[in-house]
Amino acid sequence: MARRVRKHSQKAGLPPGTLMHIGAEHAEAAQITVIDYDKDSVRERRVADVSECETFRDKPTVTWINVDGLQDLKIIESLGRQFGLHPLVLEDIVSTAQRPKVEDYGQTLFVVVKMLHWDEQKRRIWYEQVSFVLGSNFVLSFQETTGDVFDLIRARIRSGKGLVRTMGADYLLYALLDAIVDFCFVALEKIGDQIEELEDREISNPSPATLRDIRRLKREMIDLRRAVWPLREVVNGLERGKNSLVTAETNVYLRDLYDHSVRVIETSETYRDMLSGVLDIYLSSVSNRMNEVMKVLTIIATIFMPLTFLAGVYGMNFAPDSSPWNMPELRWRFGYPAVLAVMAIVAIVMILYFRRKKWL
Repeated sequence: MARRVRKHSQKAGLPPGTLMHIGAEHAEAAQITVIDYDKDSVRERRVADVSECETFRDKPTVTWINVDGLQDLKIIESLGRQFGLHPLVLEDIVSTAQRPKVEDYGQTLFVVVKMLHWDEQKRRIWYEQVSFVLGSNFVLSFQETTGDVFDLIRARIRSGKGLVRTMGADYLLYALLDAIVDFCFVALEKIGDQIEELEDREISNPSPATLRDIRRLKREMIDLRRAVWPLREVVNGLERGKNSLVTAETNVYLRDLYDHSVRVIETSETYRDMLSGVLDIYLSSVSNRMNEVMKVLTIIATIFMPLTFLAGVYGMNFAPDSSPWNMPELRWRFGYPAVLAVMAIVAIVMILYFRRKKWL
């Protein structure tokens, strides 16, 4: 059953800051989970009432509040009031057609990125918008549906491994973005494997199915480029921004994340060029196969042309008489076998000639 998708055109003419969910509608209800931690302890629970989140705003610990599902606008509005979010931030959160970006609102930083998921059954990538709000001691994350690439981050928080428990909320935001960028490499590896398969198929047995797969991958690479290309700007904006929410200690890790995002972009561009080459090779393979077929048919037709001429001449129904212009050997006992022998000799001579010219 196809999901209903609310388009941006339905919002045309409404005042700025108006909340309307734009994107695919999901049946599951919104879920809110909270992870509150410091150097010595961690507390994790699922929140039933969004009003409970307000108690985490001014705590000395670091709090990560994650919302799965954007269709319940009351939850988004309530969190906006509790954490002092700008109306335009709330509007962008529920509009899932946003371009990846980072915006500074003074007391908070708003970040939008695309999170990649790999569908193993369909062997393709699907995308989900993830919005982050960074405050002095909290990170709010908003996802379209349940399921993400942050399980390792949660495990590190629970176990206390790494620096996440000893650093601030800005490092938590870095860790979440790093997980998203790292998973881009996983998706790119899957795309690379499919490109290698296509290269083998198009050389051994190019078919219309191969062309369909090439076109599908080219469309996926266009979507992938749209998702990952702005990542560099997002990370660069966080690293070079003047906001005090991002400390110098975290900037070191953001520079490393910037390098990773550049590698993702370069790899995606490389695969895009490879796909263009794969398409060219496919067209060349099909053209070469057609040329081989036409070559064989031309040779066969050329061999039979003189044979057809001889058969046509001796197929004319002229009665023999005493005229010197009679067709020869019409009354000869071995005339018919002789004509067949001449045809065979002509065919053999032409085949030998073609082989000498390396046309066969």
